Amino acid sequence: MVLCLALNYGGRAEIVDAANAILAERNAQGSAAPVTEEEVSRRLYTTGLPDPDLLIRTSGEMRVSNFLLWQIAYAEIFVTETLWPDFNRARLLESLLDFQKRERRYGGIGEGGSDSRVPRVAGE
Repeated sequence: MVLCLALNYGGRAEIVDAANAILAERNAQGSAAPVTEEEVSRRLYTTGLPDPDLLIRTSGEMRVSNFLLWQIAYAEIFVTETLWPDFNRARLLESLLDFQKRERRYGGIGEGGSDSRVPRVAGE
């Protein structure tokens, strides 16, 4: 499991910074090639880290709050009424058990079994 703290972080700003880095590189090279998802991913603040499989949203909020907007494209979301300071091992276990029951389709609509591996978790 990877724990990553994001202080003074915003997903929109991260994507804008990645786009500006690509534009600066393209301008220096005189290139007008289309931007790829891989190029954007390589320039995000989380480069080198895997995308989370599970986003745990505390305090019952039903929004992602500008958090890892690019990276959580295929993440499962678990919402709990528990406030962050009170989120403990029991709540984490609850979220992981819930995750194990889900059918991971990664944007597809096909049938398949549950993906019961231990998820990469992003929390807020």
